Amino acid sequence: MPRIFAGRQKVEMKRIAKQSKLSACFSKRRPNVFKKASELSILCGVDVAVIVFSPNKERVYSFGAPSVEAVLHRCLGQNHDATTSSTSVRMEELRKAKIEHLIIELTNLLAQLESKKKVGEQLKMTWKENQEKKWWTAPIENLGLEELERLKPIMSMLKDKVDQRLIALA
Repeated sequence: MPRIFAGRQKVEMKRIAKQSKLSACFSKRRPNVFKKASELSILCGVDVAVIVFSPNKERVYSFGAPSVEAVLHRCLGQNHDATTSSTSVRMEELRKAKIEHLIIELTNLLAQLESKKKVGEQLKMTWKENQEKKWWTAPIENLGLEELERLKPIMSMLKDKVDQRLIALA
């Protein structure tokens, strides 16, 4: 009897009671939170800080763009001079320019990857078509010396098999 799957179901939002499942869930989802914060920072040009405590309160994980400290100082109203100084403004401009350059480079690389995948698919289809074609139907006049030398032992083996079959049937 075939199994029936319900597909991707919505998980009820409630605290996970079992410690092993809780740790596994935390380990699996924590990098995604940081990735989303990074994307938000890059795409919207905002400063982001995320601080996460592990379920057992032993470790602290943090992510910040430009840094957790800079965002916290700005949030708490401290160090206004440093955030508006020409050096930090220049550093921020350089960081944003580098990020924009990397985004453009990533976009180009993804486009190249997509085109290479299409070429690969076309090559795979061509190879499949060539595999399906009967090699003995190719016009011999179009074959080169190397191809003819490779074809000769194959044809001779085929002739021997045909002769053996004729003898067996006679």
